[in-house]
Amino acid sequence: MCEMLHSTLERLFVIIIGQTFYPCMRQMNQTSNQSVPAINAKGIVKRYGSNVALNEIDLKVPQGMIFGILGPNGAGKTTLLRVLSTLIKPDGGSANIMGHDLVTHPHDVRLAISMTGQFASLDEELTGRENLMLQAKLLGFRRQAGKRADDLLHAFELEDAAQRQVKKYSGGMRRKLDIAASLVATPNILFLDEPTTGLDPKARKGIWRMIRALSQQGVTILLTTQYLEEAEQLAERIAVIDHGKKIAEGTVRELKNTTGSGVLRVTLANPQQMETAAELLATSLNDTVNQNAEGAVLSTRAGSTDAANKAIAQVIAAGIDLDGFAMEHASLEEVFFALTGHGLSNGETTDEAKDASVANER
Repeated sequence: MCEMLHSTLERLFVIIIGQTFYPCMRQMNQTSNQSVPAINAKGIVKRYGSNVALNEIDLKVPQGMIFGILGPNGAGKTTLLRVLSTLIKPDGGSANIMGHDLVTHPHDVRLAISMTGQFASLDEELTGRENLMLQAKLLGFRRQAGKRADDLLHAFELEDAAQRQVKKYSGGMRRKLDIAASLVATPNILFLDEPTTGLDPKARKGIWRMIRALSQQGVTILLTTQYLEEAEQLAERIAVIDHGKKIAEGTVRELKNTTGSGVLRVTLANPQQMETAAELLATSLNDTVNQNAEGAVLSTRAGSTDAANKAIAQVIAAGIDLDGFAMEHASLEEVFFALTGHGLSNGETTDEAKDASVANER
């Protein structure tokens, strides 16, 4: 309940302080200068006491692009979105959002953006249509609030549930409605903070379709996720963040090329032999080995086929039974492991401020 209230307050903060009337927003969208990056951030720093949540983050996102921020829980993804959306102030660095300075012209920034956080900012007692109408009236639609709500319900395939209380919605339907509420006034930039967390595969793919459609309409999307497939499916470029630092950036292909010529993937017949096999591979190939207990799979970088063959021969000679092995292109998971030394689920740095700290920043 507190999480939903916190997300609702964040959205209302952007709406009430920054976005006054839809016609103003629409006019701005029509006259935006395509040569100006949607987001241009340099050296963004955010601290909470002795903890550095963001450590000199640089980010440049062209207009109309889906840009992914990939990292484990606690990496700093949500903190970055909160800074760029004016919800909290940076302690260092600078940023321009659609050409407007983040610190000196926050009102202009808020006119250009919308944000959907990790938790739905919806009133569960209201119907889906009532939620959208409330949002529309806050944005100055007045007489057109009902039409705007109906248009969004149709676009997001929620017409059949329009008169149903949100508390009776499924997780996927809530997420659709939450994103629809972010689009009552079409923004230049939409911040999506882990939009498919907790959704089943079918609902997740439905959200993906909507995100792609928004991008095709010219909306710039900054998407945070810890789902590797999501980043690979949606993002034209990806920045990898860990422990508050940006450690890599590029297209999926560029990131995969950072791991070298190939990845040796070994599947063991006996999962209890994983540790021994991993030590042998690490010694033979002089590199770290990623262990995936699900399926008893080991993966590591191999500079050549000959090096991979020698490593496999040592594993077999040690009496370790294999179900198979192959040289393959690196996955994003292996890229992340190669860059950070740990899997995507292992991040334990403090990502976001405590609720009280965030409130104090406002």
